[in-house]
Amino acid sequence: MVGSVNIDQQGKGGYVSDEVLGTFIPIVVYWVYSGLYLMLGNMDNYRLHSKKDEDEKNLVSKKEVVKGVLLQQIVQAAVATVLFAVTGDDGESGGDQHASIFVLGRQLFVGMLMLDTWQYFMHRYMHQNKFLYKHIHAQHHRLIVPYAFGALYNHPLEGLILDTIGGALAFLVSGMSPRTSIFFFSFATIKTVDDHCGLWLPGNLFHIFFKNNSAYHDIHHQLYGTKYNYSQPFFVTWDRILGTYMPYELERRAEGGFEAKPVKDCKEH
Repeated sequence: MVGSVNIDQQGKGGYVSDEVLGTFIPIVVYWVYSGLYLMLGNMDNYRLHSKKDEDEKNLVSKKEVVKGVLLQQIVQAAVATVLFAVTGDDGESGGDQHASIFVLGRQLFVGMLMLDTWQYFMHRYMHQNKFLYKHIHAQHHRLIVPYAFGALYNHPLEGLILDTIGGALAFLVSGMSPRTSIFFFSFATIKTVDDHCGLWLPGNLFHIFFKNNSAYHDIHHQLYGTKYNYSQPFFVTWDRILGTYMPYELERRAEGGFEAKPVKDCKEH
């Protein structure tokens, strides 16, 4: 059976359930994909900010970022374990083995829309509520110059509300199976990491197919952009509908790399 490991041998030592894979593979994917960006080195000709800006402007050490991300992922794994246990069907984890491509595509698309909708409104509210911004969401904005493995650096409560609960709702509303969720959450993880990578690489498919990308989200991390570009991680739909969409243009910096500059004048805001 494709996508499982010896289902008929459950209990005989050779079986890893889709629920376990769905819980831990996205976490592994996070560190592997962000690690690839680390291996690329400084990539000065493709950075959206200089390495000097990354070192001087960010308000939190990389050690603290790693600790914060690991804490969020522990909570994420715990909630996923409970969710799969509550919604499980007595160990039959291959419920979508005969699902059509159309059904799988619909589930993934609904999941994307649900996650985008939840995160847009929760994210925007955390900016508009001064108490929540000061005590919770401001932690993420300590990374004025984002980088890949800081994508999930959040206050634990924000990580629970935006990412973990948002992911749970996407899973439940879409009707996807644990097996489908492996691919959905792995893709969402890769997309989130890429949006925070701080690079504009030629040929990056995320930049080609998604307007919500590293430059778009970089605008939001700057002081002038905190009231704009709330959408994450896939589309810019809610920003466009509700007037918080800030387009940008990329300009070459003389010292190398790019700078994402807003097209919309937001000084009055």
